[in-house]
Amino acid sequence: MLNKKIHIQNKIIGKNTPCFIAAEIGINHNGNMNLAKKMIQAAKDAGADGVKFQNYHTEDFILDKNLMYEYISEGKKIIETQYEMFKRYELSTSQLRELKQYCDEIGIIFFSTPTSKQGIKDLQDIDTLLFKNGSDFLVNLELIEQFAKTKMPLIISTGMATLAEIDDAVRAFEKAGGEELIILHCISSYPAPAQYVNLKKIPALEAAFNYPIGFSDHTNGIIASLGAVALGACFIEKHFTTDKNLAGPDQHFSANPKELEQLVKAIRILEQSLGSSKIAPTQEEEYGRENFRLSCVAKKNLKKGHVLKREDIAFSRPANGLAPKFIQDLIGKSLNNSLSVSEPILFTHIT
Repeated sequence: MLNKKIHIQNKIIGKNTPCFIAAEIGINHNGNMNLAKKMIQAAKDAGADGVKFQNYHTEDFILDKNLMYEYISEGKKIIETQYEMFKRYELSTSQLRELKQYCDEIGIIFFSTPTSKQGIKDLQDIDTLLFKNGSDFLVNLELIEQFAKTKMPLIISTGMATLAEIDDAVRAFEKAGGEELIILHCISSYPAPAQYVNLKKIPALEAAFNYPIGFSDHTNGIIASLGAVALGACFIEKHFTTDKNLAGPDQHFSANPKELEQLVKAIRILEQSLGSSKIAPTQEEEYGRENFRLSCVAKKNLKKGHVLKREDIAFSRPANGLAPKFIQDLIGKSLNNSLSVSEPILFTHIT
């Protein structure tokens, strides 16, 4: 049975706990610290539990500076080199520290995605309590081993991955001494079309790996995240911006503050609605069971000694007599006393 729980400050992540909701600011800050802080505050106000940034160095994953990238920004198609785009959004260690301190001040959990051993150390130096490994780095087992050696909780995204590749990453993490892991189902498409989201992977991942399972949502809207929670996700990560019209590759499919607030509220209501798997009436239904269920009653006034026939018996509210399933036990029996119309028929009334 999946029962692993991960404690991050005052939050618990795991099965049968409130879903952890993270606003992925990522590179949407555009290198502007004031905008980054505005986004953090907006995420906090919307009810998010955490905010995620990226503390990469472009050279960690792009050496060919001629690799091109096409994306939508401010409603226009942009084509530029990947190197130029990513380099523009890099955060320095001092900027990371400032953002972490700001998160601490307003009471929201800061975490980030590094792309090197040095990036991990930078996060450790500012007392980051949760790390994230991106889908593109799932196959970088050396880096996953470095995460494991910190003994800190790690999130791994599984976009583009086969089951075997996920298993490789999990085993590398465990072999290097890692214990606290969250696995996110993810579709690495921006935005991800509904027909490719495949939320049924969430219970499949839960069955395959004894770790908390979540969902990194790249779709437009909140429906996919709600479906993920209904299927067992205990961690939701959603791209976030204060304005979809800002410059940048991720703004247009990111949730704005109103959408994030709607998502948080909807998840909290959904969690209440999921309730228990026990098949039994709820406490709220007891009144209905007594007042809305049917009983066997006299369809008309009946005299003592009358032999009951089917046409003498009706089914009517409330449930203060014999249930309809007992009708065959009443037919052909003689009444011990007279009954008025709508009066419940009891076994004590028949011979």
